[in-house]
Amino acid sequence: MSYHQDESGLEQTAIVGYNNYTNKNSGSKTTNEGEKPETEVAQFHLDLQNCRSFEEFQFLNKVKEGTYGVVYRGSDKKTGEIVALKHLKTNNGTTGFSIAVQREIDLLMKLEHINIITGHEVAGGPRSEEVFVVMEYVPHEVKNLMQTMRNNRLTFGPEHVKCIMIQLLTAVQYLHDSSVFHRDLKTSNILLTEDGILKVADFGLAREYEGPHKQYSPDVATLWYCAPEVLLDSKTYGTPLDMWSVGCIFGELITLQPLLPGTSQFNQLKIMYEVLGTPSDTVWPGYSDLPLVNNIIFDEYPSGGLHKKINEDLLSESGFSLLVEMLTYDPSKRATATEALLHPYFNEEPAAIEPAMFMSSLWLEDSGSDTEDHEQSCGSDTEDHGKYYGSDTCTTRVTTALIRKRISPLTQILPLAAF
Repeated sequence: MSYHQDESGLEQTAIVGYNNYTNKNSGSKTTNEGEKPETEVAQFHLDLQNCRSFEEFQFLNKVKEGTYGVVYRGSDKKTGEIVALKHLKTNNGTTGFSIAVQREIDLLMKLEHINIITGHEVAGGPRSEEVFVVMEYVPHEVKNLMQTMRNNRLTFGPEHVKCIMIQLLTAVQYLHDSSVFHRDLKTSNILLTEDGILKVADFGLAREYEGPHKQYSPDVATLWYCAPEVLLDSKTYGTPLDMWSVGCIFGELITLQPLLPGTSQFNQLKIMYEVLGTPSDTVWPGYSDLPLVNNIIFDEYPSGGLHKKINEDLLSESGFSLLVEMLTYDPSKRATATEALLHPYFNEEPAAIEPAMFMSSLWLEDSGSDTEDHEQSCGSDTEDHGKYYGSDTCTTRVTTALIRKRISPLTQILPLAAF
């Protein structure tokens, strides 16, 4: 790990402590008596006898590559329907699949919600490693959309942020009510249809939630969106993990920049504490008992840094209150999806724009100009520092229209739909 040379002696002590702790604990995690660790190697074999052949689909282009497979855009040769085909990776070159792949297939076929990506079926080939999950195809990633906005010095209006957040929170509420946590919510896993309908995707790290005292794998989430309890190696965690990620996404929608862009696990904690203040047992009972806290001395930072990143010009007082409730250190006090949806922020004017109006209000055709196609990559090298345990890389073609020049620059927030 590399750090700036102007770090204090206390930070240097923390770095040494962190390295010593990491080296000492690099082996397998201990579990409660009688429980098997989630990270235990497990395999399963798919019964493909009654599945369609993947040759019944035409592969058009590669969309993205994740931890557990590569996603392609394709078409059903029988119906002509455009679909997404995720090629599942076998387990370390063997003929079996990891338990995470089994969970992903089961969840995609089980979950039914307008804001959750729909799984259609499993398609296979003559070889055991030729297995694909067929899903609905959704053309736009929120991450790519934000990059396009940033490149054009634009920003979302409050009505656009609310439209995305209401749909995202509704999806998370459904997942948690179904005893499922996603464990890798981030802007590249949130998709938008042409009609502005949000779809949560990539369930490669998701699983059913079995209770607050169950131990789960620490190898979850992407660094920039990872909850503090996971970063500090808590032995247990639950659905509040997802709500922290939603809070980070909320802040990113406001500024079009990652809220907590760390470069390593320790650096992520340092940035988190700089922005939100260093936690204590007062704000987070049990904080001092967390494994990493016992082994590292962290610098003390005051609260209030979040206001420097997101001031009242960017987000209303009520919206800021919601953001703080989702970025609460103590998981037991962190806002749930249901509580967030009932927050007064969503009753403020301007109201959330209707999903059907979302895209048309952003991409406005300038008179006398032709529509252009832009090849949008998934992010810059700096953004790739956000990769954590289950990260991915992607390249997606995004078709956008020229944007009317009267729209405000990034330094202002004005309702884009008003122009």
